[in-house]
Amino acid sequence: MPGPGRSPVLIIAAILTLLIGVALAIGGIWLITLGGSWFYAIAAVGFLLTGILLLAGKPAALWVFALVVAGTLGWALWEVGLHWWPLAARGDVVFLIGLLLLTPWVTRSLDDRPAASTSDRDATARRVSAFRGAGLPLTGVLAIALVAAAASWFSDPTRIEGAAPGPRADVPDDMLGVPPGEWHAYGRTAFGQRYSPLNQITPENVANLQEAWTYRTGDVRGRPGDPEETTFQVTPLKFGNRLYLCTPHQSIIALDDTTGKEVWRYDPKIRGELALQHLTCRGLSYYRGNGAAAAAPPPAPAPVTTASPLPDLPVAASERPAADNCPTKLFMPTADGRLIALNPENGAVCTAFGGGTGQINLWANMPNVKPGAYYSTSPPAVARNLIIVGGTVLDNVSTSEQSGVIRAFDVNTGALVWNWDSGRPDVTTPLAPGETYVPNSPNSWSISSVDEALGLIYIPLGNQPPDQWGGNRSANVDRFSSSVVALDIATGQMRWVFQTVHHDLWDYDVPSQPSLIDLNIGGQTVPALVQPTKQGELYVLDRRTGQPVLPVTEKPAPQGAAPGDRTSPTQPVSALSYDPPPLTERDMWGATLFDQLACRIAFKKLRYEGRYTPPSLEGTLVYPGNFGVFNWGSVAVDPERQIAFTTPTYIAFVSQLVPRQDDKTLYVQGENRPESSLPALNENFGAPFAVKLSAFTSALGVPCQAPPWGYVAAADLTTGKILWKHKNGTVRDASPIPMPFPMGVPNLGGPMMTASGVAFLSGTIDYFVRGYDVSNGNQLWEARLPAGGQATPMTYTGADGRQYLLVVAGGHGSLGTKAGDYVIAYALPRT
Repeated sequence: MPGPGRSPVLIIAAILTLLIGVALAIGGIWLITLGGSWFYAIAAVGFLLTGILLLAGKPAALWVFALVVAGTLGWALWEVGLHWWPLAARGDVVFLIGLLLLTPWVTRSLDDRPAASTSDRDATARRVSAFRGAGLPLTGVLAIALVAAAASWFSDPTRIEGAAPGPRADVPDDMLGVPPGEWHAYGRTAFGQRYSPLNQITPENVANLQEAWTYRTGDVRGRPGDPEETTFQVTPLKFGNRLYLCTPHQSIIALDDTTGKEVWRYDPKIRGELALQHLTCRGLSYYRGNGAAAAAPPPAPAPVTTASPLPDLPVAASERPAADNCPTKLFMPTADGRLIALNPENGAVCTAFGGGTGQINLWANMPNVKPGAYYSTSPPAVARNLIIVGGTVLDNVSTSEQSGVIRAFDVNTGALVWNWDSGRPDVTTPLAPGETYVPNSPNSWSISSVDEALGLIYIPLGNQPPDQWGGNRSANVDRFSSSVVALDIATGQMRWVFQTVHHDLWDYDVPSQPSLIDLNIGGQTVPALVQPTKQGELYVLDRRTGQPVLPVTEKPAPQGAAPGDRTSPTQPVSALSYDPPPLTERDMWGATLFDQLACRIAFKKLRYEGRYTPPSLEGTLVYPGNFGVFNWGSVAVDPERQIAFTTPTYIAFVSQLVPRQDDKTLYVQGENRPESSLPALNENFGAPFAVKLSAFTSALGVPCQAPPWGYVAAADLTTGKILWKHKNGTVRDASPIPMPFPMGVPNLGGPMMTASGVAFLSGTIDYFVRGYDVSNGNQLWEARLPAGGQATPMTYTGADGRQYLLVVAGGHGSLGTKAGDYVIAYALPRT
């Protein structure tokens, strides 16, 4: 007699497994032709056979699928072990289909024997017998898979456990003359350590931190003409009883340090219609005058909102505040190419600076003048009686960009004292009127550090555009690209240069501020410089000579550059390195089995021979990508413990060269260009190739490489040993459905730490500020932020005697984090 009727659920399950089988067969065969894994093609056979048997109502379908589950589990454990996220991506679809096949709507329809009786009791007995014969094996293997998944949830093979040493050096609380409770520069002091001697907030009480006050600037991205990278990245300064900060649209603001109340505001009236790639202000610069810390300022007059026009770079005309001599000064570089000096007491412009205007024109002697194409996104360095300024240029727009010249101006008058141009490095005397600096020379868009005792300023350098093709680079460009250079403060003459990447074709410019620290090594004190890089190296150098303190080895690099270009045979690798292992096919990931398969196919199609694989016409996988293991947030160094608190990020990118036939056609952006007024990024006008750049993601927008993508870690700067390393952050704010899974996410914005052994970080792409135990990396506290916190936190002592933690939450346009205008202070409860 005919078997039992087929339920709709069984029909659906059969069709679903057949469709999955077809998809896996197509993708699996494609992967095999590329030299990849055979698993998907073999699994496709299991899915197809299961679907056919389901349509026929055969209990053997459950037997076959039990083999599929067992094979998938064995293959997944062989590839990735007990690592939850890679394991889940391989088994999620298979496990869910297995559960579906065990539902009563499917199992009750499976019976391949002729009916011996028409009674319901006999039919039920046959189905139970069929399930025991075929369903129990599938149940058992699913249970084993569930146990393996549960075990993997508590296993993290990427984690490094360890402990940081206690204090190993004595450091004065008022190092470099900065009072313990103040923050005078982007990295707190000219040494760029992002370390505070304050100890009121400790590992024992940090969990009690509470919001003390919140200030909103009113400056949020989204105005007409804003570039994608409109970002609130400022680290405020603190001296006297005030905080000083700038906003993305260039307003300068002073706040009361205990209440967050606005004291004064200055609007420099930025010229409109600027060809900006970035719109940000990472911080202000502070000149203390005779070297003493400024006293508490007197009450301020009404808020100042005007600025004076420059004759050759017009801005909105308005009245200027009353003149003053400004014994102390704040310096602000603007997006239209000015440097403005303000009196921190009241926000008035310092009229003695710039010949009575309170500002100087950074476009002076600059080639290829295009408003908005050049300005300093980072705070200039104050060294003795000089303000030393670099600047950013448009990235990969053309080969006719501005100069990367470094200039030193008198802090009181604004007169040019010296200029160092890597295109003409031996001549530092100021240019005569009418002369121009060397166009397209490597620039410095990040933050410099200063050692006044040695008389040196340390400057991180970028590349000559275009980043991915260097066939026309001069000897000087190749010498200084992606380097850190030490210049004499008084003359601008170069003392030494250390190159982190030879003939850089990967946009591995040096993005981070160097951190200066005196290390105790072998019983001697070595004045050191710690330079983080995008490729994950931390070079520890003697800052007197540029010679490595920790060994640097030249290692062979992949060859085979694009036509007309070349590659360096070797690249320098530090003994202290966060360079991740090279990616393999088994490192590919996705939210499901299908996009993981697609990522494997994409991986196999790209050119990839490890780090420093040259850009290519077919497309090259760049790992680490140009987002950087470390970026402008740099690292924090503890001069007492002699360690670095770091936040490595790992995201792969794809770089594909596109041949250019002329200097006008948009080969990369085309109709996708957001606004015609914005620069044509990555078109590389004047070069033989444009470049397509993107993160290496699946069709779902999920990274193709397996998590974690972000960590917190500590390293011993005297030995180069990584002491501990933990994944950090969740995907709560990066997924369509808020899921606080602790996967380890990218970070943009630096860390800060204190003498009490607590570190803080707010730059992850989930909206939290977190506190960590420096000794072991354990998270001790977190607070939810109202927007992305892509800035570096700071800490200070308020006028009320309490230690405050200050966090800026404003988001980052190109990261997609939520925009905001928040300045938030946290403190322990009053006692």
